[in-house]
Amino acid sequence: MTMEKGGNNNHQHQPFEVSIDTAGSKCFDDDGRLKRTGNKWTASAHIITAVIGSGVLSLAWAIAQLGWVAGPAMMILFSFVTYYTSTLLSVCYRTGDQLNGKRNYTYTDAVRAYLGGFKVKICGVVQYANLFGVAIGYTIAASISMMAIKRSNCFHSSGGKNPCHMNGNVYMISFGIVEILFSQIPDFDQLWWLSALAAVMSFTYSTIGLGLGIGKVIENKGIKGSLTGITVGTVTETQKVWRSFQALGNIAFAYSYSMILIEIQDTIKSPPSESKTMKKATLISVIVTTIFYMLCGCFGYAAFGDISPGNLLTGFGFYNPFWLLDIANAAIVIHLVGAYQVYCQPLYSVVEKTAAEKFPDSDFVNKDIEILIPCVASPLKINLFRLVWRTIFVIITTVISMLLPFFNDIVGLIGAVGFWPLTVYFPVEMYIVQMKIPKWSTKWICLHMLSAACLVISLAAAAGSVAGVIADLGVYKPFHAMY
Repeated sequence: MTMEKGGNNNHQHQPFEVSIDTAGSKCFDDDGRLKRTGNKWTASAHIITAVIGSGVLSLAWAIAQLGWVAGPAMMILFSFVTYYTSTLLSVCYRTGDQLNGKRNYTYTDAVRAYLGGFKVKICGVVQYANLFGVAIGYTIAASISMMAIKRSNCFHSSGGKNPCHMNGNVYMISFGIVEILFSQIPDFDQLWWLSALAAVMSFTYSTIGLGLGIGKVIENKGIKGSLTGITVGTVTETQKVWRSFQALGNIAFAYSYSMILIEIQDTIKSPPSESKTMKKATLISVIVTTIFYMLCGCFGYAAFGDISPGNLLTGFGFYNPFWLLDIANAAIVIHLVGAYQVYCQPLYSVVEKTAAEKFPDSDFVNKDIEILIPCVASPLKINLFRLVWRTIFVIITTVISMLLPFFNDIVGLIGAVGFWPLTVYFPVEMYIVQMKIPKWSTKWICLHMLSAACLVISLAAAAGSVAGVIADLGVYKPFHAMY
């Protein structure tokens, strides 16, 4: 998800402007930055763009583990918790007064302003671990989609006679090479067209997945699945429990966008206060994404029942029309190439900033080398430290992806690890400080009960995903991801 924000404008006031307060200025907001122009519609569009992504592909599998009762119920529960905690977070954009208080530009800024000290470090660790996990998840998802294109064409040309087994390593390595090249573009997350492209691509493959699910239900002349999900017998009782927990992690991953909410709120104009606009935007976007998720997940489960694939567009529940599957999987790859870079930018910048502070006199860290490219007006600027560090980072994520190429397990684990701290714990704690809620009051107790309940769900989901990884490793040789 990318955001165009009014940059740090060190506006030099001319003598005749001295008497004008920036708060009343037509061009600048109260913090001296360019006037923000966003409203509830632009904010909800940003959220929807950020949210509807590869998480949607595992929802049919998640509902298959839980069944027709618990599956949709858990999706509604997660959407409600996400909406409620997002409204708490929106109140924390400004410290103190909602119209004139000091702005917090990022999620970490807000945690620093309200909770400070040690909790900022914990927040940073969780956020960056989450982003690292997302990079691994995206590498796996992109390689699976590339293989799905190759396999669907192989199935089509052999008339379904050839099983078309192939090794995933080549595709993960090729995705890694592309990401190494793209990672050298500084401030990649500021390329506005990337957001638009990602939005179009994610809606393309999500809609194709939904359409194919609906088509399959019509073809079957009925709805598959059961009230309690995958039956014991198809899986053991222990597997049923772990997979149900893992399904919660998959649903949590689909709703994990709290990290970017404050950055989105920073694009909204005021008055009315940004928090009022943001609450409306969050409601719109949560309703839209939940409806879309319910349709994709439920139609996928209705089409395949207990055998719903872990990834709706690559698990080969669908074989035809093969060209439509190819379009959907190509859209996934294009989306993930850009999304990988956007999600990794905060991780890149924190390491590069720390290195620049530690070694201010080092040419290796701070000097840009200009390379002239024929027919291109501006020279390409390459920083040696950026070149080496970002390349090593991409190589590490690619190697881990090749070691653990388990899409559902990894997605479930990322969702579980990030959900409680980032979506529930920090927003609740910051809200309590902002609203000065007295200790042991009814509201204080209710908020902590909500946080404790979500912690239990997160721990269960994480345990289920780890159990899934261990079970998969039992039948898998490292670096031999065959599909």
